[in-house]
Amino acid sequence: MYRKIIVAIALGGIDKGERILRKAASLLDAGGEIIALNVVEDVPSYVAIELPANMVEDAMKDGREKLETLIAAAGVTATVEIANGPPAKAIISTAESHGADLIIVASHVPDFSNYFIGATADRVVRHAKCSVLVDRQKI
Repeated sequence: MYRKIIVAIALGGIDKGERILRKAASLLDAGGEIIALNVVEDVPSYVAIELPANMVEDAMKDGREKLETLIAAAGVTATVEIANGPPAKAIISTAESHGADLIIVASHVPDFSNYFIGATADRVVRHAKCSVLVDRQKI
């Protein structure tokens, strides 16, 4: 099936993370690799002035710890990677740099601005050079 899968997990949607990690494991070739990715968004400079200097570093450390805990709970083998920047761009960049052949993203229930899928998932689907699986929990 797939030899390298990027599983993008937002900490705000970590409850969906275990499900999509297991989905990735079920789609993985023998000897394949799962990369659990969390993206810490950039803070605009006009806001960063008011925040602690190490806020982004702390968020990245927290993301790593939460993903490691999630991977253990899911019972899968995965590498943790933390990126910084706009989420869709970071997900696509990570997939390209690792030569991934599948990206899995969870999508929230959309509002009118993103009727079919969420904003990040939408951008990833439109611009990724590999297959993208958008996981949506049934309501």
